[in-house]
Amino acid sequence: MWSRLCCLVAFLVISINPISISSQTERRVPIAILGFGDSGIGRLASGTLAANLGSAPELLVLDRDQASTAAKGAGHLPSLNMSLEDARGLGAAIGSDYYVVGDAQTLRRSPSVGPLYFESYASVFLVSSRTGRLLMWQRPTFTAATALAAEKLLLAELSGDATRSRNLAAIQRAQHDERIRREIAIESGVPYIEAAPDDDQTARAVGLRLPRPFRRLSPPYPETAANAEIEAVVDVLVDLDIKGEVSNVEVARWAGFGLDEATIETVRQMHFFPAMRNGTPIPLRVLLRYNFRKPK
Repeated sequence: MWSRLCCLVAFLVISINPISISSQTERRVPIAILGFGDSGIGRLASGTLAANLGSAPELLVLDRDQASTAAKGAGHLPSLNMSLEDARGLGAAIGSDYYVVGDAQTLRRSPSVGPLYFESYASVFLVSSRTGRLLMWQRPTFTAATALAAEKLLLAELSGDATRSRNLAAIQRAQHDERIRREIAIESGVPYIEAAPDDDQTARAVGLRLPRPFRRLSPPYPETAANAEIEAVVDVLVDLDIKGEVSNVEVARWAGFGLDEATIETVRQMHFFPAMRNGTPIPLRVLLRYNFRKPK
């Protein structure tokens, strides 16, 4: 009887332990929160967001000082307008799967009508270190009669459950999308499309005539960018087929604030005279650059 009881206890221990061990060793996703500027509200904003995301059991927030030191030591400066290559380089220097760059300020506003007030805002960009893609951007903005009151509202937003949930959802979505992209690339292979030379002279030297748009279109300057008074550059890689039609558009330098989406939507409406090599139309990948400036 005693031997049977010991065997039963041993069986229970063996069957239960693997579950408890796997739950304890489940990988937490490393994420870094870089500085939001040298102002007082900038330091408070980044620290508040780091504490909020650090409370999520799925995430492992890296030490902010060490992450910033690693980025600077590798010569990478955080920015809200980065190419995919620069964004991947910054992520590699930090050593995290994802990272957040941002800016936070409190401004004194003097309207032409009404009393003066204070505006406190934070621009928050979530980036994938693997792909360099901008996964999500937010710009919570609050106004109040005093700077302290406006900043209190902003910090409450950055420490809230909704902010944490949005970032978690964006990371989980990115993990899923990146896994699907890898599977497609492995199973079917990515078709090779030649990239266009940088200039007409180089193209002519290899018997290539670069594609030309039927009509040049300029992306609209969205209200979301106007509210933030943003000036930035957006680069997109555009795949053109042998008829000069747009088959794919990917952002190569992102800027957030709705500028990336405005650019993609505009480029998808464009039509081109196809690229030609020795008189034969060919598919080609071209880089288009758009400079966004504040309207006068």
